[in-house]
Amino acid sequence: MTRLNPNDFVISRKRKKYKFALFANSSLCFELEEWKRREVDVIELGAGTALFSVELATRHPEATFVAIDVKADRLQKGALEAEKRKLENIWFVRTRADLLHEVVPAKSLKKLWITFPDPFPRERSERRRMTHPYFLRQYEELLRSDGEILLKHDNREFFDWSIEQFKKENWTILEESNDLQNSDLNDDYKIMTTYEIKWLGEGLKTNFVRTRNTK
Repeated sequence: MTRLNPNDFVISRKRKKYKFALFANSSLCFELEEWKRREVDVIELGAGTALFSVELATRHPEATFVAIDVKADRLQKGALEAEKRKLENIWFVRTRADLLHEVVPAKSLKKLWITFPDPFPRERSERRRMTHPYFLRQYEELLRSDGEILLKHDNREFFDWSIEQFKKENWTILEESNDLQNSDLNDDYKIMTTYEIKWLGEGLKTNFVRTRNTK
């Protein structure tokens, strides 16, 4: 039987504290209570390392971006890359999805990217899914009249369920693909997240939808 080395936990804890310190000391990173609510063009929700948003911000210096995740050590990776690229149009905010109203004013957001959210089991945790009507109604309040949600996911069951929720809540499907990387859709959509690179390498495909509320 393999014996656990207590020093492994100490090293891991030190590394995490170091990453949190990097997050706290970056001028691009904010805890929610430090952030001053402002208008931005694009938010990536559940951004993870946020390298997807960093690439978008690089390609579109005319737009402003915020990457959101609950884990500072993940966001710190994107912030470090943004600093290396000397970007001034992207910020990283540690918060939860249900607190987005504290990040941007109502009816101000152009695009909301939801990239590979946790596909919580329908039987037990359906309400926690980021495309549940509970969340869609909140997003509607934050998006402009022509604002859009863009969703990427590898789990087909979750994706198909999400499409159903969009339609039930009167969101119009503008573009859709079950194999994004081999589609003729916009190259911006095909920028890969850290998670996406991993799963594409294992043979999975990326499902994608762009949708707008038409109530």
